[in-house]
Amino acid sequence: MEQPAWSTDSGAPAPSATVAAARTLVIDLEGALLRSQLLMEALFSRPALMLARFGAGGRAGMAALTDVLARAEIDYAHLPYDTDVLNQALAARARDAKIYLVAGRFADHAAGIAAHLGFDGVVTPVDLAAGNALPFDRAAIDRIDSRARNSAGLKTWAKALRVYQYAKNTLVFVPAITAHQMNWPTLGYALLAFMAFSACASGAYLMNDLLDLAADRQHPTKCHRALAAGDLKISSALLAIPALWLFAVAASLLISPLFLGVLGAYLATTIAYSLVLKRKMLVDVVTLAGLYSLRIIAGAVGVGVVLSEWLLIFSLFVFTSLALIKRFSELSMRESAGLADPSNRDYRVTDLQIIAAMAAASAMNAVTVFSLYVSSSAVMPLYSRPWMLWLLNPLLLYWFGRALMMAHRREMPDDPILYAFRDGPSRITVAAMICIMLAAI
Repeated sequence: MEQPAWSTDSGAPAPSATVAAARTLVIDLEGALLRSQLLMEALFSRPALMLARFGAGGRAGMAALTDVLARAEIDYAHLPYDTDVLNQALAARARDAKIYLVAGRFADHAAGIAAHLGFDGVVTPVDLAAGNALPFDRAAIDRIDSRARNSAGLKTWAKALRVYQYAKNTLVFVPAITAHQMNWPTLGYALLAFMAFSACASGAYLMNDLLDLAADRQHPTKCHRALAAGDLKISSALLAIPALWLFAVAASLLISPLFLGVLGAYLATTIAYSLVLKRKMLVDVVTLAGLYSLRIIAGAVGVGVVLSEWLLIFSLFVFTSLALIKRFSELSMRESAGLADPSNRDYRVTDLQIIAAMAAASAMNAVTVFSLYVSSSAVMPLYSRPWMLWLLNPLLLYWFGRALMMAHRREMPDDPILYAFRDGPSRITVAAMICIMLAAI
Protein backbone atom coordinates (compact mmCIF):
# COMPACT_ATOMS: atom_id res chain seq x y z
CA MET A 1 0.00 0.00 0.00
CA GLU A 2 1.44 3.34 -1.07
CA GLN A 3 2.17 5.76 1.75
CA PRO A 4 1.59 9.53 1.48
CA ALA A 5 4.66 11.24 0.09
CA TRP A 6 5.19 13.35 3.19
CA SER A 7 5.10 10.42 5.57
CA THR A 8 8.24 8.74 4.18
CA ASP A 9 11.60 9.01 5.89
CA SER A 10 13.49 11.32 3.53
CA GLY A 11 16.50 11.80 5.75
CA ALA A 12 16.09 15.61 5.72
CA PRO A 13 17.00 17.50 8.87
CA ALA A 14 14.27 18.13 11.40
CA PRO A 15 12.67 21.57 11.15
CA SER A 16 14.04 24.19 13.48
CA ALA A 17 10.65 25.65 14.34
CA THR A 18 7.99 23.69 16.17
CA VAL A 19 4.27 23.96 15.66
CA ALA A 20 2.00 24.07 18.66
CA ALA A 21 -0.80 21.53 18.79
CA ALA A 22 -3.51 24.23 19.02
CA ARG A 23 -2.25 26.06 15.97
CA THR A 24 -2.89 25.53 12.28
CA LEU A 25 -0.17 25.17 9.66
CA VAL A 26 -0.86 26.69 6.24
CA ILE A 27 1.49 25.94 3.36
CA ASP A 28 1.74 27.69 0.02
CA LEU A 29 1.27 25.00 -2.61
CA GLU A 30 3.30 26.67 -5.33
CA GLY A 31 6.63 28.06 -4.25
CA ALA A 32 6.81 26.16 -0.97
CA LEU A 33 5.42 22.62 -1.09
CA LEU A 34 5.71 21.97 -4.82
CA ARG A 35 9.13 22.15 -6.44
CA SER A 36 7.50 22.77 -9.78
CA GLN A 37 4.79 24.85 -11.43
CA LEU A 38 1.27 23.43 -11.28
CA LEU A 39 0.37 24.95 -14.65
CA MET A 40 3.30 23.18 -16.29
CA GLU A 41 2.58 19.96 -14.44
CA ALA A 42 -0.96 20.02 -15.80
CA LEU A 43 0.28 20.79 -19.30
CA PHE A 44 2.83 17.98 -19.38
CA SER A 45 0.82 15.38 -17.50
CA ARG A 46 -0.40 14.15 -20.89
CA PRO A 47 0.66 16.75 -23.45
CA ALA A 48 -0.77 15.01 -26.50
CA LEU A 49 -4.14 14.55 -24.79
CA MET A 50 -4.12 18.15 -23.60
CA LEU A 51 -3.55 19.48 -27.10
CA ALA A 52 -6.26 17.21 -28.49
CA ARG A 53 -8.80 18.40 -25.93
CA PHE A 54 -7.83 22.01 -26.50
CA GLY A 55 -8.19 21.64 -30.25
CA ALA A 56 -11.49 19.78 -29.96
CA GLY A 57 -12.96 22.45 -27.71
CA GLY A 58 -13.11 24.97 -30.51
CA ARG A 59 -12.46 27.86 -28.14
CA ALA A 60 -9.46 30.14 -28.30
CA GLY A 61 -7.60 31.97 -25.62
CA MET A 62 -6.09 31.36 -22.22
CA ALA A 63 -9.48 30.72 -20.62
CA ALA A 64 -10.04 27.67 -22.81
CA LEU A 65 -6.54 26.37 -22.15
CA THR A 66 -6.92 26.91 -18.39
CA ASP A 67 -10.18 24.97 -18.46
CA VAL A 68 -8.51 22.07 -20.25
CA LEU A 69 -5.55 22.10 -17.86
CA ALA A 70 -7.86 22.19 -14.84
CA ARG A 71 -9.21 18.80 -15.99
CA ALA A 72 -5.77 17.31 -16.61
CA GLU A 73 -4.92 13.99 -14.96
CA ILE A 74 -1.97 14.63 -12.64
CA ASP A 75 -0.27 11.88 -10.67
CA TYR A 76 -0.26 13.54 -7.23
CA ALA A 77 1.71 10.66 -5.69
CA HIS A 78 4.84 11.38 -7.72
CA LEU A 79 4.98 15.17 -7.89
CA PRO A 80 8.29 16.77 -6.80
CA TYR A 81 7.45 17.89 -3.27
CA ASP A 82 9.86 19.81 -1.04
CA THR A 83 11.18 17.31 1.49
CA ASP A 84 11.83 19.85 4.24
CA VAL A 85 8.31 21.27 3.96
CA LEU A 86 6.83 17.78 4.13
CA ASN A 87 8.87 17.07 7.24
CA GLN A 88 7.51 20.22 8.87
CA ALA A 89 4.01 19.10 7.96
CA LEU A 90 4.73 15.69 9.45
CA ALA A 91 5.93 17.31 12.68
CA ALA A 92 2.82 19.52 12.79
CA ARG A 93 0.55 16.53 12.24
CA ALA A 94 2.28 14.70 15.11
CA ARG A 95 1.21 17.60 17.33
CA ASP A 96 -2.41 17.31 16.14
CA ALA A 97 -2.22 20.54 14.16
CA LYS A 98 -4.53 21.13 11.23
CA ILE A 99 -2.77 21.55 7.86
CA TYR A 100 -4.13 23.55 4.94
CA LEU A 101 -2.75 24.35 1.52
CA VAL A 102 -2.87 27.85 0.05
CA ALA A 103 -3.64 27.81 -3.67
CA GLY A 104 -4.91 30.57 -5.94
CA ARG A 105 -5.62 28.47 -9.03
CA PHE A 106 -6.45 24.93 -10.06
CA ALA A 107 -8.57 24.37 -6.98
CA ASP A 108 -9.42 20.77 -7.92
CA HIS A 109 -5.76 19.83 -8.30
CA ALA A 110 -4.91 21.56 -5.02
CA ALA A 111 -7.69 19.62 -3.29
CA GLY A 112 -6.41 16.40 -4.84
CA ILE A 113 -2.89 17.07 -3.55
CA ALA A 114 -4.22 17.91 -0.08
CA ALA A 115 -6.26 14.70 -0.02
CA HIS A 116 -3.30 12.61 -1.17
CA LEU A 117 -1.02 14.04 1.52
CA GLY A 118 -3.66 13.75 4.24
CA PHE A 119 -4.02 17.50 4.74
CA ASP A 120 -7.25 19.05 5.97
CA GLY A 121 -8.16 21.24 3.03
CA VAL A 122 -7.36 24.19 0.77
CA VAL A 123 -7.82 27.93 1.20
CA THR A 124 -7.23 30.75 -1.28
CA PRO A 125 -4.71 33.57 -0.74
CA VAL A 126 -7.55 36.11 -0.86
CA ASP A 127 -9.54 34.38 1.86
CA LEU A 128 -6.43 33.93 3.99
CA ALA A 129 -5.52 37.61 3.72
CA ALA A 130 -9.04 38.84 4.44
CA GLY A 131 -9.95 36.16 6.94
CA ASN A 132 -13.14 35.32 5.02
CA ALA A 133 -14.89 32.08 6.03
CA LEU A 134 -11.73 30.35 7.16
CA PRO A 135 -12.13 26.91 8.78
CA PHE A 136 -9.57 27.84 11.45
CA ASP A 137 -8.63 30.72 13.73
CA ARG A 138 -6.69 33.21 11.59
CA ALA A 139 -4.85 34.45 14.68
CA ALA A 140 -3.46 31.00 15.49
CA ILE A 141 -1.69 29.95 12.32
CA ASP A 142 1.87 29.23 11.30
CA ARG A 143 2.62 29.69 7.62
CA ILE A 144 5.20 28.28 5.24
CA ASP A 145 5.08 30.70 2.33
CA SER A 146 6.96 30.90 -0.94
CA ARG A 147 10.62 30.10 -0.51
CA ALA A 148 13.51 31.65 -2.35
CA ARG A 149 14.97 28.78 -4.33
CA ASN A 150 18.38 28.94 -5.90
CA SER A 151 18.37 28.89 -9.68
CA ALA A 152 19.64 25.72 -11.30
CA GLY A 153 23.43 25.55 -11.18
CA LEU A 154 25.90 24.19 -13.69
CA LYS A 155 25.73 20.72 -12.18
CA THR A 156 21.95 20.62 -12.53
CA TRP A 157 22.10 21.88 -16.11
CA ALA A 158 24.84 19.39 -16.98
CA LYS A 159 22.63 16.64 -15.59
CA ALA A 160 19.57 17.86 -17.49
CA LEU A 161 21.45 18.33 -20.78
CA ARG A 162 23.00 14.86 -20.36
CA VAL A 163 26.52 16.12 -20.97
CA TYR A 164 27.81 12.63 -20.18
CA GLN A 165 25.89 11.42 -23.25
CA TYR A 166 28.13 13.54 -25.48
CA ALA A 167 30.45 10.53 -25.60
CA LYS A 168 28.07 9.09 -28.20
CA ASN A 169 28.65 12.06 -30.47
CA THR A 170 32.33 11.17 -30.84
CA LEU A 171 31.00 8.85 -33.56
CA VAL A 172 31.20 11.84 -35.93
CA PHE A 173 35.00 11.44 -35.79
CA VAL A 174 34.85 7.81 -36.97
CA PRO A 175 34.68 8.48 -40.76
CA ALA A 176 37.71 10.77 -40.64
CA ILE A 177 39.66 8.23 -38.59
CA THR A 178 38.77 5.21 -40.74
CA ALA A 179 39.53 7.20 -43.92
CA HIS A 180 42.89 8.24 -42.41
CA GLN A 181 42.09 11.93 -42.90
CA MET A 182 43.61 13.18 -39.65
CA ASN A 183 44.56 16.77 -40.50
CA TRP A 184 43.69 20.02 -38.73
CA PRO A 185 40.98 21.28 -41.14
CA THR A 186 39.27 17.88 -41.06
CA LEU A 187 39.42 17.70 -37.27
CA GLY A 188 38.05 21.27 -37.06
CA TYR A 189 34.98 20.36 -39.10
CA ALA A 190 34.54 17.16 -37.11
CA LEU A 191 34.66 19.19 -33.89
CA LEU A 192 31.97 21.55 -35.22
CA ALA A 193 29.87 18.53 -36.12
CA PHE A 194 30.38 17.18 -32.59
CA MET A 195 29.21 20.49 -31.07
CA ALA A 196 26.19 20.68 -33.37
CA PHE A 197 25.09 17.13 -32.52
CA SER A 198 25.67 17.70 -28.80
CA ALA A 199 23.50 20.82 -28.73
CA CYS A 200 20.82 19.19 -30.86
CA ALA A 201 20.81 16.06 -28.70
CA SER A 202 20.61 18.07 -25.46
CA GLY A 203 17.53 19.90 -26.73
CA ALA A 204 16.01 16.57 -27.67
CA TYR A 205 16.82 15.12 -24.23
CA LEU A 206 15.04 18.02 -22.54
CA MET A 207 12.02 17.57 -24.79
CA ASN A 208 11.96 13.84 -24.13
CA ASP A 209 12.16 14.41 -20.36
CA LEU A 210 9.23 16.83 -20.54
CA LEU A 211 7.13 14.31 -22.44
CA ASP A 212 8.13 11.50 -20.06
CA LEU A 213 7.70 13.36 -16.75
CA ALA A 214 5.01 11.04 -15.39
CA ALA A 215 6.78 7.83 -16.43
CA ASP A 216 10.21 9.03 -15.20
CA ARG A 217 8.84 9.84 -11.74
CA GLN A 218 7.68 6.25 -11.34
CA HIS A 219 11.04 4.87 -12.47
CA PRO A 220 13.53 3.88 -9.71
CA THR A 221 16.47 5.76 -11.30
CA LYS A 222 14.97 8.18 -13.82
CA CYS A 223 13.03 9.86 -11.02
CA HIS A 224 16.30 11.62 -10.12
CA ARG A 225 16.49 13.44 -13.45
CA ALA A 226 16.55 17.22 -13.07
CA LEU A 227 13.06 17.87 -14.45
CA ALA A 228 11.42 14.87 -12.80
CA ALA A 229 12.91 15.80 -9.40
CA GLY A 230 11.99 19.47 -9.73
CA ASP A 231 15.64 20.59 -9.68
CA LEU A 232 15.11 22.36 -13.01
CA LYS A 233 12.00 24.38 -13.82
CA ILE A 234 9.90 23.22 -16.74
CA SER A 235 9.74 26.80 -18.00
CA SER A 236 13.56 26.95 -18.04
CA ALA A 237 13.71 23.80 -20.13
CA LEU A 238 11.16 25.24 -22.56
CA LEU A 239 13.43 28.25 -23.09
CA ALA A 240 16.60 26.16 -23.39
CA ILE A 241 15.29 23.81 -26.09
CA PRO A 242 14.97 26.37 -28.94
CA ALA A 243 18.23 28.06 -27.86
CA LEU A 244 20.13 24.77 -28.14
CA TRP A 245 18.60 23.98 -31.52
CA LEU A 246 19.41 27.44 -32.87
CA PHE A 247 23.04 26.96 -31.83
CA ALA A 248 23.06 23.57 -33.57
CA VAL A 249 21.73 25.19 -36.77
CA ALA A 250 24.36 27.93 -36.63
CA ALA A 251 27.18 25.41 -36.14
CA SER A 252 25.81 23.27 -38.98
CA LEU A 253 25.73 26.19 -41.42
CA LEU A 254 29.43 26.74 -40.76
CA ILE A 255 30.00 23.23 -42.13
CA SER A 256 27.60 22.86 -45.08
CA PRO A 257 23.88 22.91 -45.96
CA LEU A 258 24.07 19.15 -46.57
CA PHE A 259 25.28 18.60 -43.01
CA LEU A 260 22.38 20.73 -41.77
CA GLY A 261 20.05 18.43 -43.72
CA VAL A 262 21.51 15.36 -42.01
CA LEU A 263 21.21 17.04 -38.61
CA GLY A 264 17.62 17.97 -39.44
CA ALA A 265 16.88 14.33 -40.27
CA TYR A 266 18.43 13.33 -36.95
CA LEU A 267 16.30 15.83 -35.03
CA ALA A 268 13.09 14.89 -36.88
CA THR A 269 13.74 11.21 -36.16
CA THR A 270 14.53 11.98 -32.53
CA ILE A 271 11.26 13.90 -32.12
CA ALA A 272 9.32 11.09 -33.80
CA TYR A 273 11.07 8.64 -31.47
CA SER A 274 10.13 10.67 -28.37
CA LEU A 275 6.51 11.09 -29.43
CA VAL A 276 5.65 7.76 -31.04
CA LEU A 277 8.39 5.38 -32.13
CA LYS A 278 9.80 4.53 -28.70
CA ARG A 279 6.43 3.03 -27.78
CA LYS A 280 6.55 0.59 -30.72
CA MET A 281 8.09 -2.82 -30.13
CA LEU A 282 11.41 -3.26 -32.00
CA VAL A 283 10.72 -0.11 -34.03
CA ASP A 284 12.41 1.76 -31.19
CA VAL A 285 15.48 -0.50 -31.45
CA VAL A 286 15.80 0.01 -35.21
CA THR A 287 15.32 3.76 -34.74
CA LEU A 288 18.03 3.95 -32.08
CA ALA A 289 20.44 2.02 -34.31
CA GLY A 290 19.59 4.41 -37.14
CA LEU A 291 20.21 7.46 -34.95
CA TYR A 292 23.67 6.18 -34.01
CA SER A 293 24.43 5.48 -37.67
CA LEU A 294 23.24 8.97 -38.61
CA ARG A 295 26.04 10.35 -36.45
CA ILE A 296 28.55 8.44 -38.57
CA ILE A 297 26.87 9.61 -41.78
CA ALA A 298 26.96 13.19 -40.50
CA GLY A 299 30.65 12.81 -39.67
CA ALA A 300 31.36 11.71 -43.24
CA VAL A 301 29.34 14.59 -44.68
CA GLY A 302 30.91 17.08 -42.29
CA VAL A 303 34.53 16.27 -43.18
CA GLY A 304 33.85 15.50 -46.83
CA VAL A 305 34.90 11.85 -47.03
CA VAL A 306 33.16 9.00 -48.83
CA LEU A 307 31.33 6.78 -46.36
CA SER A 308 32.29 3.13 -46.65
CA GLU A 309 29.33 0.79 -47.06
CA TRP A 310 31.26 -1.69 -44.92
CA LEU A 311 31.40 0.81 -42.07
CA LEU A 312 27.69 1.60 -42.42
CA ILE A 313 26.59 -2.05 -42.38
CA PHE A 314 28.95 -2.86 -39.53
CA SER A 315 27.66 0.08 -37.47
CA LEU A 316 24.01 -0.88 -38.03
CA PHE A 317 24.58 -4.36 -36.58
CA VAL A 318 26.69 -3.00 -33.73
CA PHE A 319 24.16 -0.37 -32.71
CA THR A 320 21.21 -2.73 -33.09
CA SER A 321 22.93 -5.08 -30.66
CA LEU A 322 23.65 -2.24 -28.22
CA ALA A 323 20.06 -0.96 -28.43
CA LEU A 324 18.78 -4.45 -27.65
CA ILE A 325 21.20 -4.74 -24.72
CA LYS A 326 19.86 -1.39 -23.48
CA ARG A 327 16.28 -2.72 -23.56
CA PHE A 328 17.42 -5.93 -21.88
CA SER A 329 19.07 -3.97 -19.07
CA GLU A 330 15.96 -1.85 -18.51
CA LEU A 331 13.63 -4.87 -18.41
CA SER A 332 15.96 -6.94 -16.23
CA MET A 333 16.15 -4.05 -13.77
CA ARG A 334 12.36 -4.01 -13.57
CA GLU A 335 12.28 -7.77 -13.10
CA SER A 336 14.83 -7.59 -10.28
CA ALA A 337 12.92 -4.77 -8.58
CA GLY A 338 9.60 -6.61 -8.93
CA LEU A 339 8.12 -3.83 -11.05
CA ALA A 340 5.37 -4.21 -13.61
CA ASP A 341 5.89 -4.00 -17.36
CA PRO A 342 6.89 -0.47 -18.46
CA SER A 343 3.92 1.73 -19.29
CA ASN A 344 5.75 3.79 -21.91
CA ARG A 345 7.35 0.89 -23.79
CA ASP A 346 5.79 -1.93 -25.79
CA TYR A 347 7.81 -4.61 -24.00
CA ARG A 348 7.15 -7.12 -21.26
CA VAL A 349 9.49 -8.55 -18.68
CA THR A 350 8.81 -11.97 -20.20
CA ASP A 351 10.49 -10.76 -23.43
CA LEU A 352 13.94 -10.84 -21.82
CA GLN A 353 15.11 -14.11 -23.37
CA ILE A 354 14.21 -13.26 -26.95
CA ILE A 355 15.74 -9.78 -26.61
CA ALA A 356 18.98 -11.32 -25.33
CA ALA A 357 19.04 -13.78 -28.25
CA MET A 358 18.51 -10.98 -30.78
CA ALA A 359 21.24 -8.87 -29.16
CA ALA A 360 23.72 -11.75 -29.38
CA ALA A 361 22.76 -12.48 -33.00
CA SER A 362 23.26 -8.83 -34.02
CA ALA A 363 26.64 -8.76 -32.29
CA MET A 364 27.80 -11.89 -34.10
CA ASN A 365 26.57 -10.47 -37.41
CA ALA A 366 28.68 -7.37 -36.78
CA VAL A 367 31.77 -9.56 -36.25
CA THR A 368 30.95 -11.49 -39.42
CA VAL A 369 30.63 -8.29 -41.46
CA PHE A 370 33.97 -7.09 -40.11
CA SER A 371 35.58 -10.41 -41.06
CA LEU A 372 34.24 -10.12 -44.60
CA TYR A 373 35.60 -6.57 -44.79
CA VAL A 374 39.07 -7.63 -43.69
CA SER A 375 39.11 -10.36 -46.34
CA SER A 376 37.91 -7.99 -49.08
CA SER A 377 39.95 -5.86 -51.47
CA ALA A 378 38.66 -2.66 -49.82
CA VAL A 379 41.33 -2.79 -47.10
CA MET A 380 44.32 -2.89 -49.44
CA PRO A 381 44.47 0.87 -50.26
CA LEU A 382 44.11 1.86 -46.60
CA TYR A 383 46.38 -0.57 -44.73
CA SER A 384 49.90 -1.74 -45.42
CA ARG A 385 49.50 -4.69 -43.06
CA PRO A 386 45.78 -5.61 -43.36
CA TRP A 387 46.41 -9.08 -41.89
CA MET A 388 46.80 -7.41 -38.48
CA LEU A 389 43.12 -6.42 -38.58
CA TRP A 390 42.23 -10.08 -37.98
CA LEU A 391 43.46 -9.53 -34.42
CA LEU A 392 40.44 -7.30 -33.88
CA ASN A 393 38.00 -10.20 -34.23
CA PRO A 394 38.76 -11.88 -30.88
CA LEU A 395 38.64 -8.47 -29.18
CA LEU A 396 35.23 -7.76 -30.72
CA LEU A 397 33.96 -11.17 -29.66
CA TYR A 398 35.29 -10.59 -26.15
CA TRP A 399 33.71 -7.14 -25.79
CA PHE A 400 30.29 -8.13 -27.10
CA GLY A 401 30.31 -11.29 -25.00
CA ARG A 402 31.30 -9.33 -21.90
CA ALA A 403 28.56 -6.73 -22.52
CA LEU A 404 25.96 -9.48 -22.85
CA MET A 405 27.20 -11.23 -19.71
CA MET A 406 27.22 -8.02 -17.66
CA ALA A 407 23.68 -7.24 -18.82
CA HIS A 408 22.58 -10.78 -17.92
CA ARG A 409 24.11 -10.35 -14.46
CA ARG A 410 22.26 -7.03 -13.99
CA GLU A 411 25.62 -5.25 -13.69
CA MET A 412 25.23 -2.88 -16.64
CA PRO A 413 23.55 0.53 -16.49
CA ASP A 414 20.88 1.47 -18.99
CA ASP A 415 23.28 2.58 -21.72
CA PRO A 416 25.95 0.09 -22.93
CA ILE A 417 27.85 2.78 -24.87
CA LEU A 418 28.43 4.77 -21.69
CA TYR A 419 29.30 1.49 -20.00
CA ALA A 420 32.12 1.03 -22.53
CA PHE A 421 33.62 4.37 -21.46
CA ARG A 422 33.39 3.58 -17.74
CA ASP A 423 34.24 -0.13 -17.62
CA GLY A 424 37.95 -0.84 -17.11
CA PRO A 425 38.20 -4.02 -19.25
CA SER A 426 36.21 -2.29 -22.00
CA ARG A 427 38.58 0.66 -22.04
CA ILE A 428 41.56 -1.67 -22.25
CA THR A 429 39.91 -3.56 -25.11
CA VAL A 430 39.18 -0.36 -27.05
CA ALA A 431 42.74 0.88 -26.50
CA ALA A 432 44.08 -2.44 -27.82
CA MET A 433 41.87 -2.13 -30.89
CA ILE A 434 43.18 1.36 -31.59
CA CYS A 435 46.79 0.19 -31.25
CA ILE A 436 46.18 -2.69 -33.68
CA MET A 437 44.56 -0.38 -36.23
CA LEU A 438 47.47 2.06 -36.01
CA ALA A 439 49.97 -0.76 -36.40
CA ALA A 440 48.10 -2.04 -39.46
CA ILE A 441 48.32 1.29 -41.31
